[in-house]
Amino acid sequence: MINADPHWRVPPTDLRLRANEVHVWRALSNVSTGEIESLQSMLVDEELEQARRFYFEKDRRRWMMAHAILRMVLGRYLDIDPRELRFRTNTYGKPSLAYPHTGAHLHFNLSHSGDLVLYAFAYDRQVGVDVEYMRTGIEYTDLAASHFSAHERAALHALPEALQEEAFFLCWSRKEAYIKARGQGLSLPLDQFDVSLVPGGPASLLGSREDLQATKRWSLRALAPGERYAGALVAEGFDWQLCCWQW
Repeated sequence: MINADPHWRVPPTDLRLRANEVHVWRALSNVSTGEIESLQSMLVDEELEQARRFYFEKDRRRWMMAHAILRMVLGRYLDIDPRELRFRTNTYGKPSLAYPHTGAHLHFNLSHSGDLVLYAFAYDRQVGVDVEYMRTGIEYTDLAASHFSAHERAALHALPEALQEEAFFLCWSRKEAYIKARGQGLSLPLDQFDVSLVPGGPASLLGSREDLQATKRWSLRALAPGERYAGALVAEGFDWQLCCWQW
């Protein structure tokens, strides 16, 4: 169950994505049978075929819902029938718009975990978004040892034990958002850059050994998707405003 966060607003009917804005949308992935039937009508044959590959029905429904809403929001920004949109992916699997050609400047990203989906949209700047359900019982110390940088591991272990699990998920979501914004997948080693992770502290990209100019190009924001969820957004530049909308 998501919490009532005043930062997630109902969008106006005349919503526009301005050049100096990054929009993040939040949606619940648990939908009724009637709703999923309506949403899947937005998908093309290739997407429906991909959805059928999921073994579990709940995963199939969540995938269809997530991608149908993506089409609907993109269609809203571009004033086009969502079913007319066409996508392509780069070498590492990051999607972008292939049609309409005027949509080439509209960048987007999505992430889903638990019962939530987050989407990020911006014109002429790359974006990456991530949401993580903070499930209990995971071996976060082992995961941090194999995926975090030395700086991040030290910062994690310096925290009181009661804060370490939350800090792990904050760090994980921020690292995922960064590599998704970069669009290079895991070819960008997770231990080659540092993000902040202290609960309640500012979210920031602290440094990168892979790209020494990264902190001057990319900005990182913490998101509050809901109770027991960690979220993060990374976007190019610093001259933008964040708007959070509830689907």
